[in-house]
Amino acid sequence: MLKLNSPQISRKQWTALGALLLPVLLISVDNTVLSFALPHISEELRPTGGQLLWIVDIYSLMLAGLLVTMGTLGDRIGRRRLLLIGATGFGLASALAAFAPTAELLIAARALLGIAGATLMPSTLSLIRNIFTDPRARTTAIAAWTATFAGGSAFGPLLGGLLLEHFWWGSVFLINLPVMVLLLIVGPLVIPESRNPVPGRYDLASAGLSLLAMLALVLGIKEFAGGGALALPAVAIAAIAGYAFVRRQRRLDAPMLDLELFRNPRFSVAVTSNLLAVFVMVGGLFFMTQYLQLVLGMSPLRAGLALLPGIALSVLGSLVAVRLIRKIRLAELLGAAILATAFGYLLMVLLPAEGGTWLVVVAFMVVGLGAGITETATNDTIMNSVAPENAGAASAISETGYELGAAMGTAILGSVLTAAYRGRVDVTDVPASIVDTVRDTLGGALSAAAELPVEQGIALRESAAQAFTFGVHITSAVGAVILAYAAVQAWWVLTRR
Repeated sequence: MLKLNSPQISRKQWTALGALLLPVLLISVDNTVLSFALPHISEELRPTGGQLLWIVDIYSLMLAGLLVTMGTLGDRIGRRRLLLIGATGFGLASALAAFAPTAELLIAARALLGIAGATLMPSTLSLIRNIFTDPRARTTAIAAWTATFAGGSAFGPLLGGLLLEHFWWGSVFLINLPVMVLLLIVGPLVIPESRNPVPGRYDLASAGLSLLAMLALVLGIKEFAGGGALALPAVAIAAIAGYAFVRRQRRLDAPMLDLELFRNPRFSVAVTSNLLAVFVMVGGLFFMTQYLQLVLGMSPLRAGLALLPGIALSVLGSLVAVRLIRKIRLAELLGAAILATAFGYLLMVLLPAEGGTWLVVVAFMVVGLGAGITETATNDTIMNSVAPENAGAASAISETGYELGAAMGTAILGSVLTAAYRGRVDVTDVPASIVDTVRDTLGGALSAAAELPVEQGIALRESAAQAFTFGVHITSAVGAVILAYAAVQAWWVLTRR
């Protein structure tokens, strides 16, 4: 093991690593901490069902769409410079989000957070590779980067519960400010600048096409769930933009995304499985946090503690997978891990409208363990399935898949939940003026129930809770089916190859 005073790693290198881990921690916390503020945001800002989904997933969507683009930009203007610019933008956007008076402004602030976050992730990994020239030291630094990301995801729900127990929902954004200020002070002193001396051509058209394709795709999914008229046009735009992006990458001498990597079956299966692991974790958090707080009536802190074992098991699964990879073939390991996650989703189909806390804890523990093993196994496969000169491209694809999985998990599973809830909630005796509010979100229904006569309010609350629980059952069943198919496909493809 390398010691702090070893000749390979200086104290300045360790200090630089500590500074680089600050934005990694914040981004991973931001991926999960917002879930606990959703009930409070629903009650205070009164967003529609579609707006609530956009509040959550616009951050990950912008982050996923711009990761490769920002990594290329850092090669040209300097990775440390891009990191510090992104840190400034992240802090300002956090303040804007914390004090947003409307759902529309909060969505805009979350989009700015995603853009700023996209400058941070590729910059940190690129700088780590430049700072740590010794292979063993670099491995240690990257391991610290990975552990920080996983630890932040596990810490997010607990931190969200603690903050919302004592402060308003905007506090989940204000925690970013002191960390970003510290990075802006320490970063220029301890992080050396680096850039690619011979960068490839910067292709702005590819960046625009990739972002347009993903934004249109998620919009189409939301519109399909809500029966909106923009569903088909949005999907068509996504297909056209995606096709144009692929054609452009094949023609470019230095493509933004090396599509040849996907010809390797192990690489393709690993990327898909990694995306699905994040898909189910983030999608599950979206509806489980609301179920615990709004259906079962738990406080944010108790809800965070209920989900913490599952996320902690995700971190443990990541560590255990290191040994399992050496003893079990990838086909069997991935197939079993994804099937375990599917079983956890099947347990959620049994959740009752009252007193189901213990089942939530157990189900999410199974989901977390399976997802943790899957993420480590797939990341290891992604980096070992390509030649050393393609390692940077493979890393960018892995990070993009992670963020896209987070966005799609909320978009798809959240849209299924919203559609099931709207079709089930009883608005027969509800005044016409609040019918739309009741049908949009569970939080809106509970707020509306508080303004009705006692008996009518109780009936509405019970109906809304039953409808939301039914939505959780349908959403969990859909997630289980998707995961079961992914497990069989991964096992089949990897066994044949």
